[in-house]
Amino acid sequence: MPKDPGQPDPTLDARGVRPAIVVSRFNPEITESLLAGALDELERLGGDRAAARVVRVPGAFELPVAAGALARSGTVDAVVALGCLIHGETAHDRVIADAVAGALAALSAHTGVPIGFGVLTVGSIEQARARAGGERGNKGADALAAAVETYRALSRLTHSREAAP
Repeated sequence: MPKDPGQPDPTLDARGVRPAIVVSRFNPEITESLLAGALDELERLGGDRAAARVVRVPGAFELPVAAGALARSGTVDAVVALGCLIHGETAHDRVIADAVAGALAALSAHTGVPIGFGVLTVGSIEQARARAGGERGNKGADALAAAVETYRALSRLTHSREAAP
């Protein structure tokens, strides 16, 4: 039976991976839970929790600049961006969400460094709690797994090109 494409590769191994995790300080109850989930997932995948470089920024809008600096540094293999945007009375959250998602996608494509997207865009604090370790899982853990899995896939592509005649 084929693996569920929405689930991480069950053979995924994070040993030796040098991750960076950029965390928004806005909505700390949620973002710190996302961070805990990401670090737990790194450890569950055999990675070294102490090897994870954690950088905190004021809000979600600042995630791309920090992620970009880390991706270009040559000192990390993958970056995870964690934040939480809760819909308010205006469209401000949508503007920020669109800008952050687009910037992170462009950074990943431009640098070749996988960036796991763990930015929640929710309608309420209850929805955020459900996705930050509640009944909907932990999107920080999911973002870490996606970044590691993509790093491994890119590594295989690079090694297969080097081995080709």
